[in-house]
Amino acid sequence: MKKVFTLIAVTGLLSFGTVNIATAQPTDSVAVAADSVALDSIAQVEEAEAKAKADEEAALAKAEADSKSVELVQEEPDISQTIKKYFIDGGPMFMSFVLIALILGLALCIERIIYLNLATTNTKKLLESIEAALASGGVEEAKEVCRNTRGPVASIFYQGLERSSEGVEMVEKSIIAYGGVQMGLLEKGLSWIGLFIALAPMLGFMGTVIGMIDTFNVIETKGEAEPAELAGGIKVALLTTVSGLIVAMILQVFYNYIVSKIDGLVNQMEDASISMVDILLKHEMTK
Repeated sequence: MKKVFTLIAVTGLLSFGTVNIATAQPTDSVAVAADSVALDSIAQVEEAEAKAKADEEAALAKAEADSKSVELVQEEPDISQTIKKYFIDGGPMFMSFVLIALILGLALCIERIIYLNLATTNTKKLLESIEAALASGGVEEAKEVCRNTRGPVASIFYQGLERSSEGVEMVEKSIIAYGGVQMGLLEKGLSWIGLFIALAPMLGFMGTVIGMIDTFNVIETKGEAEPAELAGGIKVALLTTVSGLIVAMILQVFYNYIVSKIDGLVNQMEDASISMVDILLKHEMTK
């Protein structure tokens, strides 16, 4: 009987150990799987943190670059701001006179350039038209051609045709006299442009002298003045001088262009007048 109980006990123990072994193996597998999942999660978190840090550093670098570019733009003002600053530093009183000289001088130059361009005529074509009109309809038709043509050359031709019945000498005198009138109209306003060319540097030099006077007044008052205290007057003197010279140079360029344009028109008028007399003699329109 004891042997039977002993055998049953041994069998139970063996069965219980087998069950424990069987149940222990899945538990260990679950633990290993859980550890693997935990490691993967930690790696993903670290990777996300590293990516976020890299993105943050890139954003900071971009923001810093943008701020530097903005600072560079702010440090480099455009031309209008620079001119405005120099205008204020040079003293609005004297710089205003220089600016007025520039504006008035440019206005006169532009008016003359427009007038001279409108006064330019194709003299060769005009002479051909007048010769054809004289051949077909006589002096009156030629005068109508001159009336419908713009410019001083056509006006001179008209005056010559008006005196064509009085002889060739009267035609030549009429052309010369009216040519002088047209030449005066072409040169109208040039004296004012020359005035502003001479006046602009004078105004600049006046600002220079007054700026130097202010500088020496500071030295006289304080005895020994700091360079920063003297720099203001010297800067005013230099800025006004430069401004006056720049205005004079700009107006001088326009003035020379206008003078050369007038010279070309005058030569054109003289050549066309000679051709006009020849045409009248050819068609026997003068006595």
